[in-house]
Amino acid sequence: MVDFSVSAEKNRWLKERMEALGVRDQDLEEHFVHASGRGGQHVNKGSSCVYLKHLPTGIEVKCMESRSQSLNRFLARRYLLEKLEAASGAPTKKDLAVEKLRRQKARRKRRSGTKYAAPAEGSVPVERDPVTENDLE
Repeated sequence: MVDFSVSAEKNRWLKERMEALGVRDQDLEEHFVHASGRGGQHVNKGSSCVYLKHLPTGIEVKCMESRSQSLNRFLARRYLLEKLEAASGAPTKKDLAVEKLRRQKARRKRRSGTKYAAPAEGSVPVERDPVTENDLE
């Protein structure tokens, strides 16, 4: 596997994750195309956009996040692995984060409901006398 223009730790992580999912470089079809959008002449002139296809499953990814082709190659592989995980049915990090956020919102709504709920039937509200200066002496 080729080392990309990211840290050695990220390269190692990508390699381990590809091995864990059983993805080999031979299973990938990679093309470089002209990107579009922001980045100026550098993006429009060079082929920095990466098109990646996983041949056994047919899953395709196109990445043009960066002006750097090497970084886009790394990101495309990362996105492809995320799609493969999602297709396998295993919960992804994104799914877990969405589920956590959903639970937090439900908990906040429950707490807010009890805090601002109307008083129960038959309960007597407690009225307090305001403190005056005479009471403090």
